[in-house]
Amino acid sequence: MTSPEYRAGFVSMVGRPNTGKSTLTNALVGQKVAITSAKPQTTRHTIRGIVHSEEGQLILVDTPGLHRPRTLLGKRLNELVADTLAEVDAIGFCLPANEKIGPGDRFIAKQLAELRGKPVIAIVTKTDLVDRQAVAKQLLAVTALGYDVMGEQGWADVVPVSAVKDTQTEIVTSVLLKNMPLSPPLYPDGELTDEPVAVMVAELIREAALEGVRDELPHSLAVVVDEIVEREGRPEDRKLLDVRVNLYVERSSQKAIIIGRGGERLKAVGTTARHSIEALLGTRVYLDLHVKIAKDWQRDPKKLVRLGF
Repeated sequence: MTSPEYRAGFVSMVGRPNTGKSTLTNALVGQKVAITSAKPQTTRHTIRGIVHSEEGQLILVDTPGLHRPRTLLGKRLNELVADTLAEVDAIGFCLPANEKIGPGDRFIAKQLAELRGKPVIAIVTKTDLVDRQAVAKQLLAVTALGYDVMGEQGWADVVPVSAVKDTQTEIVTSVLLKNMPLSPPLYPDGELTDEPVAVMVAELIREAALEGVRDELPHSLAVVVDEIVEREGRPEDRKLLDVRVNLYVERSSQKAIIIGRGGERLKAVGTTARHSIEALLGTRVYLDLHVKIAKDWQRDPKKLVRLGF
């Protein structure tokens, strides 16, 4: 039986690419539900992570970073963000503590200001990367930005957090819950995401493939899971899932980067991804990876649809 004061609703995490949205989503949920990378523009799908507490339930929608699009893919990602913002109960606007507020942040802030009546909580992320004085300075700058774009009411709240150090994550949850409507739970207790397994698997493989590669590759890499099937004839206590996956890039030079010399890099990607997938699915996995070229897929409407965008 839930309390009459129980709250539940949807929160969208927005911000420039690489401002800590996915890392914060994972920290609040307590498990990896969104991929993270040092490279910008790694999130391609809205991931719903579910946070459970005695006071309420938050459904976190992690969106691609808002940016000025250069390709058809970029335009569709921005449209995805706009559609998401129209449906949520509140917005978490992520701004990193270790970077000055720039034109990209102001561009997003002005868009958020147009969503009248929807609370926007400014979340100053990555506070572990700077000292207390720098955090205080950024909090003042973020607060001033709120008054500048939102008028005299400013942001609904401003909260500093370090998702990596798990500092203030409970405060972020509490502040977001205050802005949710009174509601019974929207998902069963213990459920952490409603994202399809195939999408989660593809995202984990993408994350592994993006580690330590050149800057242009994140935008050019798409991962499609062809099938996840249980191998026949295995004993009940030694189940094995066959996971067959295609990685698509736009040029042969990018294919060479993914595969690496003698196939070593692709093998390392497979090993890293397999461990994450086995942890996600709770069973042993045989991961079959193939790298293919889909020339200029980011600009081709038909190829975008075929690759799930």
